Amino acid sequence: MTDRPGAGPDAATEASARDGSAADGAPVAGRRDRWRRWGDRWRGWGDWRAEAGRLLEVTALVGLVITQPLLDILGRSPDFFLFHRADRGEILLLVALVAVLPTAAIGLLGLLSGAAGRLARAATHSLTLGLLVAALAVQVGRHTTPLRGVPLLLVAGAVGAVGVVAYRRWRFPGRALRLAAVGPLIFVGLFLFASPTGPVVLPRGDGGSAGTATGDRHPPVVMLILDELPLVSLLGPGGGVDATRFPHFAELAAGSTWYRNATGVSGWTPYALPAMLTGRYPAEPFAPHFSHYPDNLFTAFGGLYDIRAEESITRLCPPSRCERPVTPQQGIGVLARETGRLLRQLTAPQDSRIDPEDSYRERTAEEAGIDAAEPVPDDPKFRWDSLNVNQPARFTSFLNGLTPSGRPTLHFLHLLMPHTPWAYLPSGARYEAPEDFPYEGDGWVDLARARHLAQLGYTDRLIGETMRTLRANGLWDRALVVVTADHGVSFTKGAQGRGEDAIRAAADEVAWVPLFVKTPGQRTGQVDDRNWEHVDLLPTIADEAAIRLPWRVDGRSARQAPRTGQGKVFYDRPSQPMPITGAVPAAPAPAAPHPLVGTTVGAAPAGGTARVGGLDAFRAVDPDEGLLPGMIWGTVPDRVADGTELAVAVNGTVAAVVPVVAPDPGGRRFAALLADDRLFHAGTNRLDLYLVGAGGQLRHLTIS
Repeated sequence: MTDRPGAGPDAATEASARDGSAADGAPVAGRRDRWRRWGDRWRGWGDWRAEAGRLLEVTALVGLVITQPLLDILGRSPDFFLFHRADRGEILLLVALVAVLPTAAIGLLGLLSGAAGRLARAATHSLTLGLLVAALAVQVGRHTTPLRGVPLLLVAGAVGAVGVVAYRRWRFPGRALRLAAVGPLIFVGLFLFASPTGPVVLPRGDGGSAGTATGDRHPPVVMLILDELPLVSLLGPGGGVDATRFPHFAELAAGSTWYRNATGVSGWTPYALPAMLTGRYPAEPFAPHFSHYPDNLFTAFGGLYDIRAEESITRLCPPSRCERPVTPQQGIGVLARETGRLLRQLTAPQDSRIDPEDSYRERTAEEAGIDAAEPVPDDPKFRWDSLNVNQPARFTSFLNGLTPSGRPTLHFLHLLMPHTPWAYLPSGARYEAPEDFPYEGDGWVDLARARHLAQLGYTDRLIGETMRTLRANGLWDRALVVVTADHGVSFTKGAQGRGEDAIRAAADEVAWVPLFVKTPGQRTGQVDDRNWEHVDLLPTIADEAAIRLPWRVDGRSARQAPRTGQGKVFYDRPSQPMPITGAVPAAPAPAAPHPLVGTTVGAAPAGGTARVGGLDAFRAVDPDEGLLPGMIWGTVPDRVADGTELAVAVNGTVAAVVPVVAPDPGGRRFAALLADDRLFHAGTNRLDLYLVGAGGQLRHLTIS
């Protein structure tokens, strides 16, 4: 018996399709719903795959624009983290923020734009890529072309637009970016394991060998290392310390041995200070960290001495040897803020100084929450109230530790004074000024030198307070006291700074530094002009403290015979000694003060207008706060010729006379330091500007 036509399985299927039922009774609509749900899931997965691809593309470009340049700079600047006292957790958190946060923020913005539809999402992503490509073009263009400012921005914008067109037209750019998304991981790995900062994050070891005693007498040791202080800045007529301008340095010289022919080893603290504290010339571009320099002053003295060390941009004293510093850490907020400032400089279309060192401002005792609780000095001219507010916190902590102890103690302070940024008047009062003042060019070099000398005047007061504290606590006669600086700085026009050009043109300013050593019981001063190099510092201190160093040093103790030759070496780069020649620097011829300075001025004919920055500070001066309007800056009309003298008067007395110069990158044509705080009084103060003509004729400028 055969089936009837139309009665087989195929016919049944067709019938079920027509009447909406299956042969087994299951509805076909359910099957269709299942396929539709699977299709929706597949399309959703496709959308997420697309979003993941977009995120990878953003990751790659953010890595090139932000992660790589920032980690490269910070990786080469371990001193940035050491100065800000960052611990491992804070550094890793900062790295995570740099590597992840910008990408996450941009990715979230893209996802939110998807709520407006696929077209809006695609447009947002294209715009994001275009902006990132343009930002990358700005960085590349600033290093490879002479373009700056608006022209560079226009070219970068065009490059970004071309990049978007290429991305939309071809698949290759997107695929290449997705592969390049591994870049940030590589950049983080290089930062942690191959950069000079790596050992700061992942230390290797905890110090070297301790020295051994060579006698029973181990005097207290007090070391104060200043920063960026050329010897010539201290000198006065006759070659001695200028006692009028720097009375406390002169007092120190009168009671110690002044090694007048002392030179630093390098113009960069991360090389200079380890050389001073290890006795060895710089050999490798290492971070100034105990894991790289296990044999140093602190490890040698740590077996016999208690150590109270206040380091700034080094961490040479290992935790096993040093007490915890009193000065607190500054926290991730400060690290993030300063890193953000570096990023703004990196992405700017103008030339800018991109150096983490610019953030090394010593926090004041007030900012750090430290109360010195010291008595008022006898000298009524000493602005103790201002000093107590303004003095750097590390110095306050150092002073508080200068107390007698039952065990030999090493007191160490590296203080970033009179190092930039310059912010102190000789009295100890602070002033504010733009951070982008140039240090080179007509007018600006002289201003930089004046600000340096003003801050050195304040540093002199800190030296005086150190000696007063030592005498008050009975340590002065018993202690070995060392005061020196790691390097100098050049204010020679055309060679300002302390790089290789400055070293060659003005070694007397960069290399020669003050060095005063007061041995226990010493009461009279003497001058020693031997050929001293700062690798001699550690062996000299070890000899005076009766400690034998367990490693070979390049320097020689002052108790040994002096070097027979006068040759010296200086290191702009490790393992590359530069011969320097010269004798003990002579003091520069003192510049005669302008005859108008200190005179009283009144009404004068009108001479035009001037725009002045820093003017608001004159309206509500409160000297008790320790902040004065010690700096003004601004511009005058173009018709005023370069070189024209400009007199600045405060409350009717001329405080400074400065030249009008060509506009700097900030558009300013003049700036003046008003260093004499006796010109100011509480409340509103009057500022006047005068153009100085032939024969001293004055023309008054209306200030706006």
